[in-house]
Amino acid sequence: MEKLYEGKAKIVYKTEEPDKVVIYFKDEATAFNAQKKDIIEGKGILNNKISSIFFNLLEKNGIPTHFIKQLSDREMLAYKTTIIPVEVVVRNLATGSIVKRLGITEKTPFNPPLIEFYLKNDQLGDPIICYEHILALGLATEEDIKKIKELAFKVNQVLKDFLKNIDIILVDFKLEFGKKDDESIVVADEISPDTCRFWDAKSGERMDKDRFRLNLGDLSKYYEEVLRRLEGEKS
Repeated sequence: MEKLYEGKAKIVYKTEEPDKVVIYFKDEATAFNAQKKDIIEGKGILNNKISSIFFNLLEKNGIPTHFIKQLSDREMLAYKTTIIPVEVVVRNLATGSIVKRLGITEKTPFNPPLIEFYLKNDQLGDPIICYEHILALGLATEEDIKKIKELAFKVNQVLKDFLKNIDIILVDFKLEFGKKDDESIVVADEISPDTCRFWDAKSGERMDKDRFRLNLGDLSKYYEEVLRRLEGEKS
């Protein structure tokens, strides 16, 4: 297959159908805008399976995504989209960068959930931006932003409710959105422990990429546990 794009965690391949692509999940782990890197064997398989479960869940709840189906352990079939260069972060509890930026106490709840926008640009370090920046830079229209916010909050509610049943707290997560050929906006990229913060509801253990960021170890073990719980709840 012809490669269309390769990022830090995935490769996108062309298919015989112009509106569809194959997404291949790699084993690379990166943090701090790829300043920290490693290979975690099997991580791509886990993220593909976890993302497929989450995308199916969103579709069942009326949230449009680029996902079509899981093809193999490492590959999914998806609609080709033009990615909107804005990363959308939804926060339910304070942790990570917002604690350092604003001096907020760790675990402070946000009610209602907080939404933040970041410019998708590795060279600039994905800086935080505001609504007016998005409009001024022509990254998206007012209507686009309204739709993105609406979908992001819906995703948050669906995931929170689902994960609560398997004793996982959805702390925060990053979403990317794309436009299909018909200009409709859909949730794209992936939804996995690489892009979400999951805490065990009983122990408080981190079950996400913070284990890599913070040198906590056992990343694969916790990703496998997330998948095990998801598959149990799905069945």
